[in-house]
Amino acid sequence: MMKTTRALIVASAALVLATTTTAGFAQAKEQFFPLLTFRTGPYAPSGAPWANGFVDYFKLVNAKGGINGVRVAWEECETGYATDRGVECYERLKGKNGGATVFQTMSTGITFALTERGAADGIPILTPAYGLSESADGEVFKWSFPIAGSHWASADTQIQFVGHKLGGMDKLKGKKITLLYHDSPYGKEAIPVLTARAKQHGFELTNIPVPHPGVDQKAPWLQIRQGRPDYVLLWGWGVMNSTALKEAHATGFPRNRIVGVWPSGSDSDVKGVAGAEGYSAVLILPGPGFDSKIAKEVLATLHAKNEGAGPKDEVGSALYMRGLMNAMFAVEGVRRAQEKFGKGQVMTAAQARWGYENLDIDQKRLRELGLDDVMRPVATSCKDHMGPSSARAYTWNGKTWDVSSDWLQADPAIMNPLLKAAADKYVADKKLTRRAAADCES
Repeated sequence: MMKTTRALIVASAALVLATTTTAGFAQAKEQFFPLLTFRTGPYAPSGAPWANGFVDYFKLVNAKGGINGVRVAWEECETGYATDRGVECYERLKGKNGGATVFQTMSTGITFALTERGAADGIPILTPAYGLSESADGEVFKWSFPIAGSHWASADTQIQFVGHKLGGMDKLKGKKITLLYHDSPYGKEAIPVLTARAKQHGFELTNIPVPHPGVDQKAPWLQIRQGRPDYVLLWGWGVMNSTALKEAHATGFPRNRIVGVWPSGSDSDVKGVAGAEGYSAVLILPGPGFDSKIAKEVLATLHAKNEGAGPKDEVGSALYMRGLMNAMFAVEGVRRAQEKFGKGQVMTAAQARWGYENLDIDQKRLRELGLDDVMRPVATSCKDHMGPSSARAYTWNGKTWDVSSDWLQADPAIMNPLLKAAADKYVADKKLTRRAAADCES
């Protein structure tokens, strides 16, 4: 799984056995959303709350009458965060219940493996704040949508926060910064942006990979101790994050000079970890939202009736909120498509794709959804399948996460050249042509 590359080569695997479905609805009008989840394995502490946020949002939508009367149906397929199992789940679910509306992979490796499959099958692939970063170019990647952010956006806002802590981006010059990253497609996504920033600002960048699943970090932290960096940027996942903080504590590296990204900024990464206080993570929206309107609505509508997908106390946690937001994008794309193709009707994958390409979730809509206190507006277009990417830093105080920055925005001056170069290379390698203007209308 960790050897997955941009060549999109996928190994064969045994059929996944663990699949969870909704209770089933009697109504004929159902919009089907497959869920590729990972509730088992070394990444389960991160995957379970993410999945529960998805399911609770779908339940909430149905409790409020569906998508203009169309009920949401879903089915989970357990991937264990493994690329081959993710591909098996995709093949199993893509044609069920009238056909998949959209897939959200919950894994960068699985995204790489499904990007071309989704395009060939005419099924959108949504990867809000993760996935294949260059798929933000909608003229090249018609069926892919890193809505509201990408790993490149995460890397850029992360280094901006370090500059803020130093007193300005100009203060990065001459500093030593170490990237400690999960040795997978996800972790490697940070390297192009940080390399560009290092060249621009004159800091020394050292990249240190950590093998899956990240429980053995003695050698990397010895290298960090010997290199004496000014900051460590943590790109971990699951158990790798808490292990990194424990090793930092053991080696005496200050936690207030470790900055993570959103996969390294959940409660499971810091709770019970001695000395984690002072650690910060920069989260592409949303961050923790225990007091948010949407969290209170979930508690009142679902958990008060013992209908919540997971434990009550995780509602509002960072990864739970991410699952909730991801499900919201899936639903809002269908709602937007209904405005063009028929309100109250089940949308095909192709119609839903138009909706994801024409999202306009403004402040008014966020208030209606109960998300205006944890999110900023999001809009997409034919050329831009990502839209604006907003992030905020949060610092662990030993009990909760405190907001520790204003909203940060990925810098187009850094992002656009990388995006164009990568998308152009993809076009050349695959012998494709960019979409014509007329294609954007369909």
